[in-house]
Amino acid sequence: MQNITFVLLTSTLDDSTSKLARRCDEQLESVNFLLTVIWEYIFAALPRTQRGQPLVLGGDPKGENFLYTNGNSVIIRNIDNPAIADVYTEHSCSVIVAKYSPSGFYIASGDQSGKVRIWDTVNKEHILKNEYHSIGGPIKDIAWSPDSQRMVVVGEGREKFGHVFMAETGTSVGEISGQSKSINSCDFRPARPFRLITGSEDNTIAVFEGPPFKFKMTKQDHTRFVQAVRYSPDGNLFASGGFDGKVFIYNGVTSDLVGELGPPAHQGGVYGVAWKPDGTQLLTASGDKTCKLWDVETRTLITEFNMGPAVDDQQVSCLWQGKYLLSVSLSGFINYLDVDNPQKPIRIIKGHNKPITVLTLSPDRGTIYTGSHDGYITNWNATTGENDRVQGHGHGNQINGMKAADNLLYTAGIDDTLRSVDIATNSYAETSVVKLDSQPRGLDIYKDMVVIAVTQNGKKLSSVSIDQEPSCVSINQETGEVAVGCTSDNKVHIYELSDSTLTQKTELEHLGPITDVSYSPDNKYLVACDANRKVILYGVPEYKLAHNREWGFHNARVNSVAWSPNSDMVASGSLDTTIIIWSVTNPAKHTIIKNAHPQSQITRLVWLDEETLISVGQDCNTKMWRIQKI
Repeated sequence: MQNITFVLLTSTLDDSTSKLARRCDEQLESVNFLLTVIWEYIFAALPRTQRGQPLVLGGDPKGENFLYTNGNSVIIRNIDNPAIADVYTEHSCSVIVAKYSPSGFYIASGDQSGKVRIWDTVNKEHILKNEYHSIGGPIKDIAWSPDSQRMVVVGEGREKFGHVFMAETGTSVGEISGQSKSINSCDFRPARPFRLITGSEDNTIAVFEGPPFKFKMTKQDHTRFVQAVRYSPDGNLFASGGFDGKVFIYNGVTSDLVGELGPPAHQGGVYGVAWKPDGTQLLTASGDKTCKLWDVETRTLITEFNMGPAVDDQQVSCLWQGKYLLSVSLSGFINYLDVDNPQKPIRIIKGHNKPITVLTLSPDRGTIYTGSHDGYITNWNATTGENDRVQGHGHGNQINGMKAADNLLYTAGIDDTLRSVDIATNSYAETSVVKLDSQPRGLDIYKDMVVIAVTQNGKKLSSVSIDQEPSCVSINQETGEVAVGCTSDNKVHIYELSDSTLTQKTELEHLGPITDVSYSPDNKYLVACDANRKVILYGVPEYKLAHNREWGFHNARVNSVAWSPNSDMVASGSLDTTIIIWSVTNPAKHTIIKNAHPQSQITRLVWLDEETLISVGQDCNTKMWRIQKI
C-alpha cells in the first residue's frame, strides 16, 4: 500500500527580475509552429573529480579560456568571466583530459576508450580535424609539441602506456617505453632540442629524446606514484610532483636533478604543478588541502593557501594562466587564488558535477535553484549567472522534489526527509526537518500552507493510502484538486482536497508509467507525460482530452513537462535528449530542439518568463533557451 502524505508548514516573501546575454544557434525543427529557439546561455558543469585521481586543466595559449572535462563533455570557460562557457560533446564515452595546441587553433581531447579527437576552436561547431585510437585504454594526459605538429598521449593502455605521433597524420614519431605501469602525466619541452617526459605509477620519470623519440633514462627520486610532470615555459627546467608529497626540479636539457622543494613540499600527495609564465615561481596542489607557491631559484616557500578542513577541500589540480592562479577542489569547485590574501580566494566557481535531478525558481523568479544526484543545491542569479551553494546539513543524497514558496525552499530527498531552506540566508533550517517513514518521489505546495509529498509507505500528520506507486504530483491552485501520477497502473489519479483529506474524483489512463504532471498557471489544463513517449493535455475540470490528438513526437520516455507563464505553451524534455515546445491554442504545431543536452537525457524544465526556457540534464549543465514567436 502506498500513501500520499501531508505536511503542514508556513512561510513569507522576496523580489527581483531577469534577462540574459550570450547567443548561439542550435539546430531545431519547427513543424507548423512559428517559433525561433536560440541557445542563449549555459551554466556549465564543474569538473568531474574522483578521490585519489589527479585532474588535468588545460590553458588557452591566448590567455582567454581554460578547459576541463565532465562525463562526455569538454567544458571551455572564459577565465575573466567564467559565466561564459561552451561545451564540446562529441565523445561517445567519458572524456578525461583536453589540451589546447600551442597555436590555439585546436583542442585535443582524450577519453576512457583511448580515443583522441582533435577539433577546431575557431568555428562554433568545433569541426573535427582528426580522430585516432592511440593506446587502447583510458588517456590520462596529453601534450603538444611547441610547433603544434606532434602530440604525446599517456594513460592505461593495454599494450603500451603512451604514444607519440604526428597530429596531422597520426604517424608514429617514436616509442614511449621504459616504464612498467600506467603513465599519469606527460609534457613536451617547449624549445629545441625537443624532449619528452612522462611520470608513471612505477614511481619513475622517463626522459625521451627525438624526434623520433627514444627512451633515454628514468629518474627514480620519487618513492610513490608520479602524478604530474611539467616543463617551465622556457624549457630550461621541469618539475615533478608525486604521491610521496615531494616536488623535484630538474634541468630541462640534461634532466639532472637541480633540487627538491621543501622538503617535503606537502604532507599529502601532490596532484598538480603549474609554472608562472616567467618561470620564476611554481604552484603546487595537494591532497593535504593546500596549494603552495614556491620560489624556483631558492626552492623556498613563498605562500601557502589553506583551502579548508573538509575532505572535499583536497586540491586535485592547478593551473597558472596569465595573472590567474587556479586550483580545483575535490568538490569540483574552481578556486581563483589570491597571492595577497591566501586565506580567501578571489573567486570560487560553484555548481554541479553530478547529474541534476530537480529544478525550480524563487517566488520572484530572479533566482534559479538546481539540485543534484549527490544532494547539493545551487542557486543561480538568473541575470548574471553568479551562483552559490546552499549551506547547512542537507539531504546528502539525491533530491526528488523541490519547490519555493514565500521565503522558503522546500526539498524532498531519498534520505526520507522533507527539509526547508531559508532563501534569505541561503541555508538549511536545521529545526525544520520532517522525517518521513519512506522515500518521497515529488512535492507540490498549496496556498503556502501545505506541502504534499508523494511517498511510498509513509505517514506524517495526514495521509491517504492508495494501491499504486506514485511518481509525481501537481495541485490546481484554484480548486485544490490534486493530480498524482503513478508508475504501477499507468494512471493519473485526480483527487479533491478538503483540509488535509483527499477524495478520489477520476482516473486518467495512459499506455505507460506516468513520469510528470502539471497544472497550467491559469488552472484550466492539466498536462501529463509518460514512459510511452506521450504528452497528453486535459481540460479542467472535466478532465477530458483538450483536443483530439496526443502529442507523441518524442522517441523515448518523456521525463518532464513545464508550462509557459501565460499557459500558451508546454515544453517537454525526454530521455531522447530533445526538448519539444507544444502550442496549446494550435495543438498540431510544435517545435523540436534536437540534442538540447547532447548525449544526456533532459531531467527537468521550467519557464523563467514567456520567452525563456530553462533545462537541466544528466550532463550536469543548466541551459537557457530564448523562445521567440516570429
